[in-house]
Amino acid sequence: MHEALSHPPSDLIGGAWRELAPGGVVSTSPAEPSRTVWAGRPMLAHASDAVAAAREALPAWSRMPIEKREAVLRRFQSIAKDRVEAVAGLIADETGKALWESRQEAGLLASKVEITLEQGGFSGRHRVTPYDVPLNETKSGRCWFRPHGVMSVLGPFNFPAHLPNGHIVPALLTGNTIVFKPSDKTPAVGQLLAEMFHEALEAEGAPAGVFNLVHGGADIAADLASRRDVDGVLFTGSWPVGRKILEANLDQPGKIVALEMGGNNAAVVMPDADLHQAAVEIVRCAFNTTGQRCTCTRRAIVHESVADTLIPAIIKAASTLIVGHPRAEHPVFMGPIISEGARAAVFDAQRQMANSGGEVLLGSTPIPDPAGNDPAGWYLTPSIVRVPRFAIDADDAGCDEEVFGPLLRIATIGSLDEAIEQSNATRYGLATSIFSHDDKAISRFMGEARAGCVNVNCGTAGASSKLPFGGLGWSGNHRPAGAFALDYTAIPIAGMVETGDAAGLAPGMTFERGWL
Repeated sequence: MHEALSHPPSDLIGGAWRELAPGGVVSTSPAEPSRTVWAGRPMLAHASDAVAAAREALPAWSRMPIEKREAVLRRFQSIAKDRVEAVAGLIADETGKALWESRQEAGLLASKVEITLEQGGFSGRHRVTPYDVPLNETKSGRCWFRPHGVMSVLGPFNFPAHLPNGHIVPALLTGNTIVFKPSDKTPAVGQLLAEMFHEALEAEGAPAGVFNLVHGGADIAADLASRRDVDGVLFTGSWPVGRKILEANLDQPGKIVALEMGGNNAAVVMPDADLHQAAVEIVRCAFNTTGQRCTCTRRAIVHESVADTLIPAIIKAASTLIVGHPRAEHPVFMGPIISEGARAAVFDAQRQMANSGGEVLLGSTPIPDPAGNDPAGWYLTPSIVRVPRFAIDADDAGCDEEVFGPLLRIATIGSLDEAIEQSNATRYGLATSIFSHDDKAISRFMGEARAGCVNVNCGTAGASSKLPFGGLGWSGNHRPAGAFALDYTAIPIAGMVETGDAAGLAPGMTFERGWL
């Protein structure tokens, strides 16, 4: 049991903790693979129990005045602020994420509450606020909002606290109840998040069962994604899993499905760019979180006129990044990757690209464990591969593949037309950026780049919670999160209210009051 947790490995169902037997799901520290962070044996039956508990709590929770639900979220916000260090430490231990990044993620939990409750224009709160409009002298139109009901929230490992929290906070505000299944790679962080929500709900006297936690792997995720007694699925993860969720719900068109998935994100560098700015942002965004962000820069598209200057600088900057233990006292840019399998996948992709026309400019290799652990942590160096060009249907080095690790591919182009074409050479569509000071080029790129996040003179990784966050194609299904998360947690209901007594007769219709 990790020191940050208040309970042994457990599920939370109907307000009660159910301790799990050892084994089954086991998370170990990527920095110290011999260290177990969390271990528990999932129970498929708990998924049904959790949904039933959420269903039972729904009427009372959804009928509560919104001020009562706000009070729960404010309480959670206070708890999250008090426990930033505990949350950050557990994130670092279970994901291998450098402590400075883990602290950033931990700090976002409280910030999400503030932005969700904000009444300002960017927050989205105004879009789920009831309103009336006059239709004529005696009739008015009314719009109000209802919760969808029971929401399954399926979390990822790379931001195991922040990304589920981004679904949960808005869903609770609008009156939904939650069944949360964290990634089986980061169950401890998921349980800590559940403990914090449970504490806030109990303190404010909320019904038992508003927030439920169920641990497990693909079988439990599939169950929670496809159940007919679940009203919504809020998912963050990969396109292949998102596709399975869509398939599982083809016969349930009334269920809200919000998918946040991967990206094969491009950064375009034009001849007039600030090359220092471009180099720093490309390297930062390609390799932060050890390349395990959905918004990481996967492809650099560099104009041929500056390629000979920029590419060597990118290689040099990448080769000097400090890789080390997440809790090291000295500055560490990135820690280990999440698992041995994830590291092997990066090496395999690098090898395949080299065998199919790519030139390895900086090779990714295992590195000795900084702390001398045996077995060593899953550390690796960044990789940069030069490819001739990118294409959606290619099976060579320029193939449309998201490698979820510190691997950057670089291609050169000769014009803005080619830059836009190469940026769009992907079935994903999450993030892209352009480095230029040409207003016409920037305007055209912003209008033609097929991505949900289009940046100018800054990298692809990172987003503002004051803006929508989501992608196109294989990256999302037009349910952006961020400032727009409230939109997919509430159903708009339309009604007309007549206060007069002059019911209108249509042509060819007769009605006499004496008939009544």
